[in-house]
Amino acid sequence: METLKYKIIKSHAQYNEYCAVLEELVTQESDSENTQDEVELLTYLIEKWDAEHNTFNDTDPVQLLTALMKERELKAKDLVKILKVSKGLVSDILRYKKGLSKEIIRALSTYFHVSQEAFNRPYKLKVPENSHLKNASVMNTIKSLEFV
Repeated sequence: METLKYKIIKSHAQYNEYCAVLEELVTQESDSENTQDEVELLTYLIEKWDAEHNTFNDTDPVQLLTALMKERELKAKDLVKILKVSKGLVSDILRYKKGLSKEIIRALSTYFHVSQEAFNRPYKLKVPENSHLKNASVMNTIKSLEFV
């Protein structure tokens, strides 16, 4: 009887191993059907593990981004290339001065293989003019009221 090459992920070590294999498969230039099937299977197994074990509810998007960067040994300058934005914007995002746009959320989700919902959560920015607001989607603009 043939033994299975991949099984349901049951440990963090196995999860890390499968992630490394998947990354290797994705970076090599092979268009064979077997490789595609292997990529799809590993992606499914990893996503299943993520859905069952990762609780992004406790983490705001910037904390999540920082953890993912640390895990992959990325620096802010690497995010500049990944997101195709200025280093000032990346710095402002990491220091809670600017919120994540839809485009940045999509790019981060794609690059880190994480659902967009993980990055699309409200969180407080540290901009004095906006500190009274609770939702990050409106925090990156300064609001002023004019009374007529």
